[in-house]
Amino acid sequence: MGVSQVAVSRQISALEDYLGVKLFERGPRSVRLTDAGRLFGHEVAEAFDKLDDATHRFLSDESSNAINVRIYPTLARHWLLPRLSGFLQRHPDYRIHLDTVVKPLDFRNTELDVAVQLGHGDWSNAKSRKLFEEVIDVVCSPAYAQRMEDAVRQKSLADADLLYAKYRRREWEVWAEHAGAEIDRNRGLEFDSSLLAYNAAELGYGLAIGQIDLLESELADGRLVRPFDNQVRTGAAFYVVWPTMKSASIQVRHFIDWLLEISGEKAEFYR
Repeated sequence: MGVSQVAVSRQISALEDYLGVKLFERGPRSVRLTDAGRLFGHEVAEAFDKLDDATHRFLSDESSNAINVRIYPTLARHWLLPRLSGFLQRHPDYRIHLDTVVKPLDFRNTELDVAVQLGHGDWSNAKSRKLFEEVIDVVCSPAYAQRMEDAVRQKSLADADLLYAKYRRREWEVWAEHAGAEIDRNRGLEFDSSLLAYNAAELGYGLAIGQIDLLESELADGRLVRPFDNQVRTGAAFYVVWPTMKSASIQVRHFIDWLLEISGEKAEFYR
């Protein structure tokens, strides 16, 4: 530590004067802890251990090239993964860890650095930036649309097979209200994710509510079509979200700015 024995001895004496107790018993050629000194040393050692652990964690976080990202499976498959190679080419040393758990976002007691979530920008203990608005419409396979031609013309879903995503059932109601169509909530198939609902629609099982910006490729090459051509803005949007309880690392800042860039938004950190 670059401190002489004399300086250490003076600091110990000053500490003993401050505490009003003897921490060491000094002999002609030896120094040993008193009971009070042993007890005090045990207590402060725990504090120093915590300080040491916190320092190592901070240095580890700052030097790590890993970025822990929470994102929906459907959003990862249809939106992030087709674009992610661009980010990795720009930052080849960075590593992306994708967490695709679908549950309310809470950065506390997690190792998450950033998330891409659907909502209204009001997550607690976090800052967020909008990426793009949620726009929905009914999608299906071309063959299914042809079979439903009369129903489509009449804007009738009475005989249609509806495909529901477990966490997005309400979006069918939002779309139907906007389109002036009635739906039978007891008909159709339900899936755990929109990813499966989209796959089922592509295979001709029925009509699904599609998030248009996530299905650009499928719509462009004709695997899916929009038979009603009646897109609806739900009022929600996809946001990039990061915690305010800790500082964002350089890697995370680069990732956030890249997400904003590919969404046509201004950078947050490096303008």
